[in-house]
Amino acid sequence: MAIPNSVIEFVLLGLTQAPEKQNVIFAVFLIFYLATLFGNFLTVLTIKTSPTLESPMYYFLAYSSFSDACFSSTTAPKLIVDSLSDKKTITSGGCMTQFFALHFFGSMEILVLILMAYDHYVAVCKSLLYTTIMNQYLCGFLVGLAWVVSFLHSSAQLFLTLSLPFCGPNVIDHYLCDVLLLMKLACSDTHLANLLFVSNSGAICTSGFVVLMASYVVILYYLRSKGAEGRCKAPSTCSSHILVVTLFFGPCIFIYARPQTIFSTDKLVSVFYTIVTPLFNPLIYTLRTAEVKNAMGKLWSRKVLPGELLARFGRWEDVYLGVF
Repeated sequence: MAIPNSVIEFVLLGLTQAPEKQNVIFAVFLIFYLATLFGNFLTVLTIKTSPTLESPMYYFLAYSSFSDACFSSTTAPKLIVDSLSDKKTITSGGCMTQFFALHFFGSMEILVLILMAYDHYVAVCKSLLYTTIMNQYLCGFLVGLAWVVSFLHSSAQLFLTLSLPFCGPNVIDHYLCDVLLLMKLACSDTHLANLLFVSNSGAICTSGFVVLMASYVVILYYLRSKGAEGRCKAPSTCSSHILVVTLFFGPCIFIYARPQTIFSTDKLVSVFYTIVTPLFNPLIYTLRTAEVKNAMGKLWSRKVLPGELLARFGRWEDVYLGVF
């Protein structure tokens, strides 16, 4: 479907237009991006090759790390390249592709976090039925469903944007393409489009956050009702997940669950949830999860042969164990 307008490219102003800061932006975000890729793919590799991490919890964690790496890749490379370029432009097709991928992997991250919370709930509150409920077929179905829902969400955003006419100007005061920024440039009334956008992206962010926090409240209440041992275990059981949820959903809700208004802090908030948070997530999980740290240590202490890695990929989804 062609974009009904005369604009063939957009100009991205980036984080700043000060020439003396461009080299700093390049160096800092290149390091951030490479660290994000390394941390998340190391987490995936560790889970895939470790026989002690063959549970639904780590199955979902691997998808979360993969989504983080892809989510950061939708914006970071363009920001890094533009910091050294005099002509910071992106084609209309590239712009649409970028925000489609941004919403796809962002939605995927939200849904996987919800699946991880559900896994925690079943493991803690339905421990006797855990292996029966969280079997390989259900886990595979839930992840597949997350892919489908993410695709439908992103497609809705893309269709909404493609329906807007752009006839100039084409300057975006940001380092990425997103629906709110593009609606500011549309040559038509966008109040209805903004309402649809907020009801879509805003609802996903807000409802996802509410569902996640409610699930953790239930889990922590259940643990505290189990006496002294439960009260000691409660603060640490879901703390890493709650921290990840807060870091991701806070900026997400700030950007998407509001009327069509652009704030001066939007760039900083966007940097935090598109680049910084995907870097922090593997650090949070590995530093607070002894099983992952131990598995990473074993991975570094030996060579992972290609045949062994391939074998792990083949049988990993066929095995499930209890987490608690």
